[in-house]
Amino acid sequence: MDLWLTLAVLAGALYLFVTEKLPVDVVALLVLCSLLVLGLVSPREALSGFSNQATLTVAAMFVLSAGLQRSGALRTLGELLARIKLPWLFALVMMTLVGGISAFVNNTAAVAVFLPLVIAAATARRWAPSKFLIPLSFAAQFGGVCTLMGTSTNLLVDSLARQSGGVGFTIFEFAPLGIIFVAVGVTYLMLARHILLPDLGTPAIDSEGHMGRFVVELVVGAKSSVVGKRVDAVEALQGEVEVMEVLRDRRALPAPASATLEPQDRLLLRGEWLAVEAARKRAGLSYDRVASDLDGDTATERLHAEVMVAPGSHLVGQTLAAMRFGHTYRARVHGLHRQRLAIRRPLDQVPLAVGDVLLIDAPDAAIDELRSDRGMIVLGKRLQMRVDARRATVSIAVLLAVIGMAAIGWMPIVAAAILGGVALVVTNCLEPDEAYAAIDWRVIVLLAGVLPLGIALQNSGGAAWVARQAIQVIGPFGPVATLAAIYLLTAVMTEVMSNNAAAVLVVPIAIATAEAMGVDTKPFLVAVAFAASTSFATPVGYQTNTMVYTAGGYRFNDFLRIGVPLNLLFWIMAVVLIPRYFPF
Repeated sequence: MDLWLTLAVLAGALYLFVTEKLPVDVVALLVLCSLLVLGLVSPREALSGFSNQATLTVAAMFVLSAGLQRSGALRTLGELLARIKLPWLFALVMMTLVGGISAFVNNTAAVAVFLPLVIAAATARRWAPSKFLIPLSFAAQFGGVCTLMGTSTNLLVDSLARQSGGVGFTIFEFAPLGIIFVAVGVTYLMLARHILLPDLGTPAIDSEGHMGRFVVELVVGAKSSVVGKRVDAVEALQGEVEVMEVLRDRRALPAPASATLEPQDRLLLRGEWLAVEAARKRAGLSYDRVASDLDGDTATERLHAEVMVAPGSHLVGQTLAAMRFGHTYRARVHGLHRQRLAIRRPLDQVPLAVGDVLLIDAPDAAIDELRSDRGMIVLGKRLQMRVDARRATVSIAVLLAVIGMAAIGWMPIVAAAILGGVALVVTNCLEPDEAYAAIDWRVIVLLAGVLPLGIALQNSGGAAWVARQAIQVIGPFGPVATLAAIYLLTAVMTEVMSNNAAAVLVVPIAIATAEAMGVDTKPFLVAVAFAASTSFATPVGYQTNTMVYTAGGYRFNDFLRIGVPLNLLFWIMAVVLIPRYFPF
């Protein structure tokens, strides 16, 4: 009876996971409750998923990834990537970089950081972002299979293997095989993206949502690389941005293109916001600080907001300098957008008009005060992504320490990851609330809720029963054919349901099959880990696919066209290579 009840719960879970009638975390809790009510697992077994080392390690890895993300360390790499001017080189470096990062950082976090940067860089170069976003998602996936900590699925498979009494994996045990998958995957995407990915054009506005072309006033610092150079010889100031005026001692110089720049010169640049920002960083220019007392608490997050001058506003006809705008509103103006009218004087000397849009740099509290001013309309705001050198250095050092301690066996990866998360909070790289917020609790609940189903499959003999049926059909063809079947089963399930849920359901069957055949379980476990962590054929099979699905404007068929051949290629590679690195 326990066998049939377990298979019934399994069938119900599969149905709900595939149809997505309920969120996956809710389905996981329903599975847990069903197993507990039916007496298929004990209360201790039912709750064991919450204390499982895979669950705790995944939670800690979310915190470690957040430390890198919040400090701006990953964004710095993205900005360096944006300087590449050749589309094929941009794609190659992007995939290599994201694949390498995803081996140690949660791949969803990596894609979340690089997604807006890739869109902005592609848009600025007039390349179609749709040619780069699916490769971004895929590279994050096959980069994650290179290490034990690369994906939550790898950690889950390792935990299930240890829980069943077998031997787990070391942190770099996947690396030799994973690197081959990365190399083949990148090569395939470099060749296939021109043919199989759609060209959906360039977005009309930049990815950050900034309106139109802003005029920005920037200061030449004493250490800037442009000092002593003519404007028309500075590469960073050509192309996407226009140098409207060069101001010296508050006066415009004649023929700004041929002016030789000196310290404290001010440049009026016009262009789309992201292009201006890129030019500013490359040329080593800075904003006018106006007054140091406007900095406030340096630890406070600052935002950019677009603020429109409303009809009848008290700002109309006034200049920023005359009304002491910065001190009045505790905010700095970084740019000004005005339809059709040229701006050729310092921004603080421009009389404001109805419809002008100011780009404001201020803390959240100051922007809330602007909302209450009837003369201004706050159109939108977004967090400024800054690089905190101290926090970035500490976050990278903590991650390297976690990797090192786990790699040389000083402590289990779960202990090292938890210690690393605590270190980020103690060193003030993350606030406690930020650490809690960084954890994707839906993934944690999914893992904790579905793990007892694997226990029930083993306790009831369900896994052994499925394994016997599989052996009767595939067993005569040998362990390689069985490995191929397990990889294919996991890959298909991952395309239509959560990858972690697919792994939990297949791992007990894989272990039981290996034991029944009298061979080592590791090759089958590696097949499950790789198949569950590389979902290419649908936009719903993996979180990173879902992220780029909307952002890139893709259709469902776009994933099928480029993803199915890659899935088949990885399947063939797995069947050929896994037995070489993990013999039966």
